[in-house]
Amino acid sequence: MRLVHKKQKGFVSIFIVIFTAILIAVITISFIRLMIKDQQQATTDDLSRSAYDSAQAGVEDAKRALLNYMSVCNGGDTAACQSLKETIDSSKCNAAVSGADLSEVDIQTGEANDLDQAYTCVKIKLNTDNYLGSLLADGSKMIPLNAVSGFDTIKIEWFNANNSATNTINLLAGSITPLLKTWGSSQTNSTTTNNSLALAGSDRPPIMRTQVIQLDKINGFSLSDFDNNISSSGSNTLFLYPIRMSAVVAKNIVSLDSRRDPVGAPEVVSCGNLSTTAAYSCTALIKLPSVVASEDHLVYLNLSAFYNRTDYQITLLKTGSSTPVKFSAVQPEIDSTGRANDLFRRVKTRVELTDVNFAYPEAAVDLTGSFCKDFSITDNPNDYNIDPFDLTINGCND
Repeated sequence: MRLVHKKQKGFVSIFIVIFTAILIAVITISFIRLMIKDQQQATTDDLSRSAYDSAQAGVEDAKRALLNYMSVCNGGDTAACQSLKETIDSSKCNAAVSGADLSEVDIQTGEANDLDQAYTCVKIKLNTDNYLGSLLADGSKMIPLNAVSGFDTIKIEWFNANNSATNTINLLAGSITPLLKTWGSSQTNSTTTNNSLALAGSDRPPIMRTQVIQLDKINGFSLSDFDNNISSSGSNTLFLYPIRMSAVVAKNIVSLDSRRDPVGAPEVVSCGNLSTTAAYSCTALIKLPSVVASEDHLVYLNLSAFYNRTDYQITLLKTGSSTPVKFSAVQPEIDSTGRANDLFRRVKTRVELTDVNFAYPEAAVDLTGSFCKDFSITDNPNDYNIDPFDLTINGCND
């Protein structure tokens, strides 16, 4: 008998099919994982934005609470004003915005809260340790120095890494031609020569003009007081010129008032490199002739920056104490935490409170471009019919 062996064929085909199926499964699972990951990321981003919006809703409710507080206090109801102040100062979550210590406040959309949004905790700090702000180049800001107690020194700090084009500040590098020598021999001593900072360049701190205005609330004041070198009422100005040095020297704004100084030289102030302990490059201490209190005086600081933009911080101090004197309801801080589903976002911001009983202008004219002025004298009444808003007349069209 002859045995016939039949060879089995098709093993390679089966192997290819199995390998292809596994490859397709791996690719499919990878795409599914990527899709799920992208969907989760999109959901997280959406919830994060919704939580941020919830926190901002808390900020807006806090603003309304502050407006109500100012309205009640300006209305003369002392008892109601004090009650609202105690509620705001209680530091209880949502007490200032809802009148009760609630765990959270829902953000309603129509009749339902489909997105499950709420702000969980909103707190308002009326009195702050400092005043924060920003100035554009050649910009100015009027700051009310309303404090909880008496002070006699104004600490001004300005220019940080956010104001530098390179996001770094290294004032000690390079050789800079001193500018102080043009002010006279009294300004070219060993402590300042070769330390002057160039005016040009986005990495240089600006010159700051500081004008302190004091108004006597008890005895009143007249416009002529601003021309007198007195402490109860008046206006004094210093130009603060940044140089590289470490010592911070207090400047008496009355005795050094640039409007009364025949030389008119700016006052040099300390600037240096930023470090982990110094948030600002430049520091100046402005010394007042005596301690002033908000119940006796209205005090304002008009701050201007020249040649560059800058962030700044204002702190009030009293001689003999290193603890800052708090600003009283000048720039309250709002701390709001928002929630969307199980994701939370926190927002801290400052808001400005304006005393409606003493409104003050920031500037008569404030502009960054050119300003065209056209004057004419005539005895012809028809000349007064010219449209005052037509800037193409008489070549005033730039």
